[in-house]
Amino acid sequence: MYLLSRRKLIFGAVVLVLVTFLTTSAGFLYLMNAWSSDVVSTLKVLRALQVVKSRYVEAVPVETLIAGSIKGMVKSLNDPHSLYMDAKMFKEFMIETEGSFGGVGIVIGTKDKMLTVIAPIEGTPGEKSGIKSGDQIIKIDGQDTKDLALDEAVSKIRGPEGSQVVLTIMREQEVQDYTLTRSNIQIKTVAGKMLDNNIGYIRISMFNENTGNDFVHKLQELEKQGLKAMVLDLRDNPGGLLDESVKVASQFVPKGPVVSVVTRDGKRETHSSKLEAAKYPVAILVNGGSASASEIVAGAAQDTGVGTLIGTKTYGKGSVQTIVRLDEGSAIKLTIAKYLTPSDRSINGVGIEPDIVVQLPESRDKDLQLDKALEVLKSKM
Repeated sequence: MYLLSRRKLIFGAVVLVLVTFLTTSAGFLYLMNAWSSDVVSTLKVLRALQVVKSRYVEAVPVETLIAGSIKGMVKSLNDPHSLYMDAKMFKEFMIETEGSFGGVGIVIGTKDKMLTVIAPIEGTPGEKSGIKSGDQIIKIDGQDTKDLALDEAVSKIRGPEGSQVVLTIMREQEVQDYTLTRSNIQIKTVAGKMLDNNIGYIRISMFNENTGNDFVHKLQELEKQGLKAMVLDLRDNPGGLLDESVKVASQFVPKGPVVSVVTRDGKRETHSSKLEAAKYPVAILVNGGSASASEIVAGAAQDTGVGTLIGTKTYGKGSVQTIVRLDEGSAIKLTIAKYLTPSDRSINGVGIEPDIVVQLPESRDKDLQLDKALEVLKSKM
């Protein structure tokens, strides 16, 4: 009886071991099958790295090869807003986000596969030279930009203060060279004043780390002067930090969603306003240079009915980027999500149509868009 029980115990143990082994093996084989393509591809990259390093006609630092691999990887996404930043570019990016940078003062992007000016920044060499939103940059210092990556173009346009860069601009099939002297660009993003009839005017040139607080201070200053309606000028505003746009919108968009950020797996993060109710009528000026964070503000105002959009259709950048540090100096700026307006509109590649379309004449002797905004606000006061 004892022997029988012992045999059963041994048999059971053997069966358990076999079952465990088979289960583990099956799981391992499943994982290997799932990972096999990734493993093979990774080995291919390492093999290429080893071949180039050991057999190329000249010695090349491994760091250079790695950087080139990462740059090519990000470029293969065909997303103009995702890019690899080396130590120099990353430093410049952080300085720009904090409110100052060296260069000529134009924000560029890629549209229809062409290097395009999203917006010139007020008071900078780019804006003073007459460069406009929508201008296509076809050459930088004589070099064709057709196959030039966005990060390379940015790097070539920026440089030491006092040095010059020549941009060849195409505007409506007309080509012209612009010789610009680089300067240290200090960005004050918010400016404002009180107009007639207690209508306040606030201009936001871009959204950096200081914009939300600066906007609140300017708004409070105008409210103390008797503000009864507001013009918010977002024309040629290339965007910037999402959180800062939410801070601005939350000052006049009533309680509820301002923008929702949706990742590829469908996860949604909604940023909301806590304002109990709209305080006064708002008119928002937009154009083709109004992009990204400025479109978040404009879209929230339009969807909630708290603001009237006046001008021309916006740029259409409805994606969200994050910065991923790779080491002490370099990073990847990667598109990780798309954003939706309060009514769940995606404006990426589409833009926002204003409620009232007003074109500006080339001469710009009069600001017809601002005139229309004032007319609309007076009718609502």
